[in-house]
Amino acid sequence: MSKLKVLSFAVSADGFGAGADQSLENPVGVNGTDLMSWFHPTRTFNKHVLGSDSGETGPDDDIARMGFENIGAWILGRNMFGPIRGPWPDDSWKGWWGDNPPYHVPVFVLTNYSRDSFEMEGGTTFHFVTGGIEEALDQAKHAAAGKDVRLGGGVATIRAYLAAGLVDEMHLAFVPALLGHGEALFSGLDLKALGYDMTRSQTTPNAMHLFIGKR
Repeated sequence: MSKLKVLSFAVSADGFGAGADQSLENPVGVNGTDLMSWFHPTRTFNKHVLGSDSGETGPDDDIARMGFENIGAWILGRNMFGPIRGPWPDDSWKGWWGDNPPYHVPVFVLTNYSRDSFEMEGGTTFHFVTGGIEEALDQAKHAAAGKDVRLGGGVATIRAYLAAGLVDEMHLAFVPALLGHGEALFSGLDLKALGYDMTRSQTTPNAMHLFIGKR
């Protein structure tokens, strides 16, 4: 059965899943790239994002690689797709990732403004969903055809799916960095009351990996 999973989502030691003031120059907000310090050196990052066979192996890479296994579709919030706010001015913005995004499966972007789907190199097709989180999940599960759906973020999108109890499994990589301000992942959420528990943890020199699932 298809599951909705948050995988390889990085959180700062002070609880922020993104920095403040996202922009074209700062896709993850100010100082947000510090969150990816555990992921960027891995062979998985190099393979899926840079198209290279270089990079480090080991526990962080093993965990990162799990984030791409058995994934049939992704869901992204509008901010994860780009810095544009409000109505789409045109169709020129195709995402942060160039002509060949790292997804290679259908991607469903939550937005309040309709836009036609389009296909990129490597098998990634972006679809834009205006009907809310449950409609996006229904469409993603249908497209995934039995495989899992990965919820890529951002913070507000993950919080919405957690609050609705729709996330089945979650892997968070807590990194030894302080952002000071930004988007707090768990503010106002009671994960225990929502039916979530820790399932396991693993600490590496670069991150504390926490695995959370539904009871």
